[in-house]
Amino acid sequence: MPTKQIEIIRGVGQATNQPVLDVLGPTVEILTPLSDGSDGLCVMRGVVPPGVTVPLHSHDDPEDFYIVAGSQQILLQGENGHEWQDAHAGDYIRVPGGVPHAHRNVTDEAAIDLVFTTARIGHFFQDVGRPVTGPPEPPDPDQLANFVAAVARHGYTLATPEENAAVGIQLPNSSGRPGS
Repeated sequence: MPTKQIEIIRGVGQATNQPVLDVLGPTVEILTPLSDGSDGLCVMRGVVPPGVTVPLHSHDDPEDFYIVAGSQQILLQGENGHEWQDAHAGDYIRVPGGVPHAHRNVTDEAAIDLVFTTARIGHFFQDVGRPVTGPPEPPDPDQLANFVAAVARHGYTLATPEENAAVGIQLPNSSGRPGS
């Protein structure tokens, strides 16, 4: 049986030495080894750059976010439907599995999160993420098609362009520019 090691991952607020994956705008660094099963813990460092939105979606897996730096808006279900609420460094956001959610960075500085979720979501990000090798570029049509196919394979749900528009999210077209 291999010896278990204690590991310190330094610099989570700035960057780590883990591979960085671009997930259609936001980036993730998977900090924990992923188990083969779907229920193991996955901890990631996520960065949502200024002006980037994670559209309305849902999945069976819970996701918890601790905002390390910056701020972002989180779409929550309120008494009058969905509403955007500000979340700042030091805030903790709990998203139960199956709950539609979105978040966006409307500030001029990156929002940095620690994301606590399942290995299944970590595997999804490995499946759809592109290694960061330079400045961010909009996804091409093949990358968007791969993303949509991966969503279906993993059993996740993406909201329609109309559902996103109803909560103030304008999705990019295949050129990476806003539009439907």
